[in-house]
Amino acid sequence: MRLNRDEVEQIGRMESVECKTHFPSGEVFYYQLSASSTAEETTAGFSDRCIRVVLSQAQAKHWALTETEVSVVVSAPIADGRLELLVEKDFECLDPREGEDQSNRFRNPKAGLME
Repeated sequence: MRLNRDEVEQIGRMESVECKTHFPSGEVFYYQLSASSTAEETTAGFSDRCIRVVLSQAQAKHWALTETEVSVVVSAPIADGRLELLVEKDFECLDPREGEDQSNRFRNPKAGLME
């Protein structure tokens, strides 16, 4: 899951973020990220075509307010190994694509190395 600046700020304010992907077949896939004042650790679940990730309040605020904190990793045991989900801040592309608005993305930390 990659979140832009506005979405990361929403999580920092303890608001949920939901995104969806529409497929040509008409089906829709969702993901929802939220923060909870009652959650002690990050959890993940899947139902009704939706991945739901819940961050603890402390982790959500730390991630949202710390510019250098790029990602949150959700790791949980499953029957044949481990589930690994990655929630990241969305960076500007180093090679911008024509017609793509990157104004609400985070500055790419590698951008200074390319200049």
